[in-house]
Amino acid sequence: MDISETIKELKNRADFADNVGMILIHNGTVRNWSRKDRSKVSALEVAPDYEKIKTLRQEYLQHEGIFDIIIEAFSGTFQPGDDLLYIIVAGDIRENIKPVLSDLLDRVKAEAVIKKEIMAD
Repeated sequence: MDISETIKELKNRADFADNVGMILIHNGTVRNWSRKDRSKVSALEVAPDYEKIKTLRQEYLQHEGIFDIIIEAFSGTFQPGDDLLYIIVAGDIRENIKPVLSDLLDRVKAEAVIKKEIMAD
């Protein structure tokens, strides 16, 4: 995903200025260490459940003030520094947008993405 291009496309929509005062972006990347014990990670295998992601997106689009949500999740084996997950939430005011991005991100990670760390030798 090209973040700048995606934002440009959002801003080009006729109803953007009437509905959007904030765009929040999550850009998840591969760390070179494990969350559980900070041991060295050489790669990460990722398998998103695209149907679940689609369902979650539809659910969160119903929240007050949300104009649009764009989610791109990548599947495969990735190296530290690689992009894994983009979530863009556009809407009216921060009080409506911030909790949606936070909750949606947590649910996508917990319910719709399976990851397996490949440890460094």
